[in-house]
Amino acid sequence: MKLADIRRDYLQGGLRREDLTEDPIEFFNHWLEQAVKAQLTDPTAMTTATVDERGMPFQRIVLLKNVDAQGFVFYTNFESRKAKHLQNNPNISLHFPWHPLERQVHITGRVEKLSAAENMKYFLSRPHESQIAAWASKQSSRISARGVLEGKFMELKQKFQQGEVPVPAFWGGYRVIPESIEFWQGGAHRMHDRFVYTREDDAWQIQRLAP
Repeated sequence: MKLADIRRDYLQGGLRREDLTEDPIEFFNHWLEQAVKAQLTDPTAMTTATVDERGMPFQRIVLLKNVDAQGFVFYTNFESRKAKHLQNNPNISLHFPWHPLERQVHITGRVEKLSAAENMKYFLSRPHESQIAAWASKQSSRISARGVLEGKFMELKQKFQQGEVPVPAFWGGYRVIPESIEFWQGGAHRMHDRFVYTREDDAWQIQRLAP
């Protein structure tokens, strides 16, 4: 198998300036709705990139849980590796790879923590087992075997089987306040269409980028 020979052309259509809305969040929601209707696997899954204190980048996939005019929201353990990175450097990058639609969205911005009320509202909406899992896993810490994690989960499941699971103090959400949002649509012969929105003086500017 030659990796260099693996290729395909992108033929689903282009993206023109007149297709865009003046608000990138509105256009993102339009594309997200189309991704959901197309029944893509995990349309809210996004690659989330942070950097450590040495400038080494790390990526992982998390799920988008809300998006509005304020920004993009996800939840995590505040003791995780990504949270420690963000504590030292609040800059972040998000990437949505909607390959079947020949689309990508790339977002850069800064994070802010959600309020305790926002965390509680979302936590209480989660399935009971997911609430317990938030307590059971000390995310990014080293464990000797999977059985340790499963044992902790079963212990907490017994503890909370009769009552409400409290929101862990070490768990919550981040809002990504976007500074740039780029929309990429595949094109024939690698002539892709790229438009980037950048925030300038509380207004969004739109530019076309070469592929």
